[in-house]
Amino acid sequence: QVQLVESGGGLVQAGDSLRLSCAASGRSFSSYYMGWFRQAPGKEREFVAAISWSGGSIYYVDSVKGRFTISRDNAKNTVYLQMNSLKPDDTAVYYCASRRSNWPATGPDDYDYWGQGTQVTVSS
Repeated sequence: QVQLVESGGGLVQAGDSLRLSCAASGRSFSSYYMGWFRQAPGKEREFVAAISWSGGSIYYVDSVKGRFTISRDNAKNTVYLQMNSLKPDDTAVYYCASRRSNWPATGPDDYDYWGQGTQVTVSS
């Protein structure tokens, strides 16, 4: 069992930055594939970024490439999402998720554990 707790969300202006953190419990964190998703009101949950256990494989949705950076610190059982040049379209609840397999995956159904989410609101 893995428990995930996100933090770092907030209300910012367009162009600002935020760093989200996801703290994980469990001894096998370093072997889990980790992802960030987001869900805006009235929309489906959307893949944002993912990172392999070693950090050697990283994936982003096209809309955040060049602006967001995913990273992980296995010693701290934490995965991060650095978000720069934020836009109003980035407004959503952001969720951290983990996947027991280390194969890449971008679908929500491919992930086994989820955090409770953290709200990010970007004003224009």
